[in-house]
Amino acid sequence: MLQAWDFRPGSNFVLEMQQAAANAERTIAVLSPAYLSALYTHPEWAAAFVQDPTGEKGTLLPVCIQKCDLKGLLPAIIHIDLVNLDENAAKEKLLKGISRERAKPSIKPAFPDDKQRSVALQPRFPGALPPIWNVPHNRNPNFTGREEHLTKMKAALNSGEPAALTQAIHGLGGVGKTQLALEYAYRSVAEYDIVWWIRSEEHTTMAADYSSLAEELDLPEKDATDQQVIIKAVKHRMEQIPKWLLVFDNAKDPAEVRKYIPQGETGHVLITSRNPSWRGIATPLDVRVLKREESVDFLLKRTGYTDADAAGALAEALGDLPLALEQAGAYMEVKGRTLLDYLNLFTVHKNKLLNRARPSTDYPDTVATTWELAFDEILQISAPGADLLNLCAFLAPDDIPIELLNSGVQFLPESLAAVAADPLTFDDAVDPLRRYSLIEITAETISVHRLVQAVTRDRLDGDEKKKWAEAAIRIVNEAFPFDSDDVKTWPVCSRLLPHALASAGHAETLDVALDSTGRLLNQIGIYLRGRAQFTDAKEMHQRALAIGEAVYGPDHPTVAIDVSNLGGVLESLGDFEGAKKNYERALEIFGKYLGKEHPNTLINNLDGLLAGSNSSH
Repeated sequence: MLQAWDFRPGSNFVLEMQQAAANAERTIAVLSPAYLSALYTHPEWAAAFVQDPTGEKGTLLPVCIQKCDLKGLLPAIIHIDLVNLDENAAKEKLLKGISRERAKPSIKPAFPDDKQRSVALQPRFPGALPPIWNVPHNRNPNFTGREEHLTKMKAALNSGEPAALTQAIHGLGGVGKTQLALEYAYRSVAEYDIVWWIRSEEHTTMAADYSSLAEELDLPEKDATDQQVIIKAVKHRMEQIPKWLLVFDNAKDPAEVRKYIPQGETGHVLITSRNPSWRGIATPLDVRVLKREESVDFLLKRTGYTDADAAGALAEALGDLPLALEQAGAYMEVKGRTLLDYLNLFTVHKNKLLNRARPSTDYPDTVATTWELAFDEILQISAPGADLLNLCAFLAPDDIPIELLNSGVQFLPESLAAVAADPLTFDDAVDPLRRYSLIEITAETISVHRLVQAVTRDRLDGDEKKKWAEAAIRIVNEAFPFDSDDVKTWPVCSRLLPHALASAGHAETLDVALDSTGRLLNQIGIYLRGRAQFTDAKEMHQRALAIGEAVYGPDHPTVAIDVSNLGGVLESLGDFEGAKKNYERALEIFGKYLGKEHPNTLINNLDGLLAGSNSSH
């Protein structure tokens, strides 16, 4: 019975409520400040409470829809919290809450040792990193401002309010979203036993990074071939242990991220994204350009100068954009330029830049201009460094393995190939990129900001774009394991996956190195099929097949391999008819080349498919 539907005008409200309370098997109290302050609501739920004071029968079910202060007997009754959830999430949580079935997990709980209760077995030295920590960036010594955001984030995450335990930092490119999350992580090391950074730009890399936490947690499922089994196990364990922080960096789709966020209130989640639409799963935190005084403070701290007026004029010219401010500061540090010197240079170059057509609108003019100044210097100092930046623009932005250059040196232009094999020469070549804040470099990897990549690509003419896109796809293709269905190769496949996806996308767009591109897409598909990511694997094999048909024609053995692999993933998806058609087409193609000597593997695939299909009908 619902009051709004079943209490008719002219009836006695008190008598209607008394009759409803007496006849109802269950009473749902929809808690809000308005409900708690209303005149007759206390007797409503109190009547249900009297019938079942221990809660054994579940006669009274409180459901909280707005933040409110529960007093008296209500706090003793476990309630369902729907505050700030969207419709689908609220429906799912409500149905799960009213179920009288045991909340037995589908995954075997861990043995209740110290590791389950907390990852840290003993107190840490102040300032020491958590025992489980994979943050890929060093702390920025020049981080300035954003105190209001950091205070707000800390208060929200520590409030204990379920809806505030996930914070979505959103804003335009270059405003410092990742830097803000990074600064929070470093400031809060004492509060967490686990801080895990998840690259979230592609859902395949998000799955890989999330599942890799299983190894650190030493979960029994860590070696499972089905990646979804590992993800489920990680999520379940995180729901059991306290003091953790997950950072989903550069996320795009709230629906995808939702799948990975543990239920409950045992930890915290940060999301960085250009997408502002996160309210369904997180509390949004809008990040914009710095306040003028913050920009001035940053420039003075970064350069060591004291002319606040000149810093203010430059900050205004740069639009207070953190990325542009950092690149300007790096340029002045390297070249010994003053604030006013740089302002004059910036004005001249900006006018030149605006007078020529620029194909991209993904970044502000300030970024393009500050980068243009730095790149002109790098061309004079280190041609190999400039080449390296061009190459990196066609790979994924984060964690580019330096080893890629060595394993694929035969595909690099001569100037870059000459320094790749010599660590000392290589260090000299890339040092200007580091000093001008165009890259971050560790002993094993290079990272480049997405906007710097975009500006780099836009600066190249058509032939240069093709040249570097081809170099990128060929070095990744060379490094990506041939036997990508072998679990022993999966750590390498996972590490190279984002660069394989990025380089393949650029190669397809620019129509270069399609032989390598098709082969790489095929190997990605085989790897993803092994990880039970069948939908993604299907897309990879379809792209590989389209390339193969365009390059070799419809009846080439390479196409037969692509068709057969597509049939395999369709079979995994349960599309037996589609799989059968692909296997038969592959056999037909091989038959044209090999006569009756059909490959046994394909015949076995087809026989197995038919047997499995018959047994399922």
